[in-house]
Amino acid sequence: MHLLRVELPSRPGSLGVVASAMGRVDVDIIAVEVLETLGERAVDDFIVSVPPGMMMDTLVSACDELEGVKVLWVSRYPESWGIQGDIELLDAMLDDPGRALDILVSEAPEVFHCQWAAVVDHQSGTLGPLGAQAPELDAAALASFGPLDRPHAVTLPAQWLPHWSETLVAVAPIDERRSLLLGRAGGPVFLASERHRLEHLAALSCLPARHPRG
Repeated sequence: MHLLRVELPSRPGSLGVVASAMGRVDVDIIAVEVLETLGERAVDDFIVSVPPGMMMDTLVSACDELEGVKVLWVSRYPESWGIQGDIELLDAMLDDPGRALDILVSEAPEVFHCQWAAVVDHQSGTLGPLGAQAPELDAAALASFGPLDRPHAVTLPAQWLPHWSETLVAVAPIDERRSLLLGRAGGPVFLASERHRLEHLAALSCLPARHPRG
């Protein structure tokens, strides 16, 4: 399974043209998610299954040869990805609001095609909850993310932590004290639409628990 992030013209038929090009090189499209539409351009994520032994350059070239189409990113991706990720994550948070933040930290990396998530109290500098793949973040590492009390994204160079590659981090405030950090190794960059989705989910994670009516 691979993830391709593709920029293409925002006009009827463009998605079909890209899908046909992938089909000509025997690539099976598992799912498509429209991430962003800005004027005459769109950015879509394709989850694809490629034939055994096929070089990814073949698929990239098949797309890049199309007029107005550019592959922005390609990487391996788990088979568990699903286009309904946001909805399923929100449903899980609403079903168990007392654990909504823990659920968000656990599931957000898969939904946003990332490696790790963590929550930081930006007033005290304490961490938690932490995702399974989250690095150990000391005060210096937290400072490298920039202001933690407002939403933004930052690109950290290789070796920002020992043995860590270049990492892109999105910061989304949860409440007045805490923020959610989402880390993506190497790319692609966090699009504005991704950051907005993350901000909404982060805000919803701190809703008070609902009690059944007596």
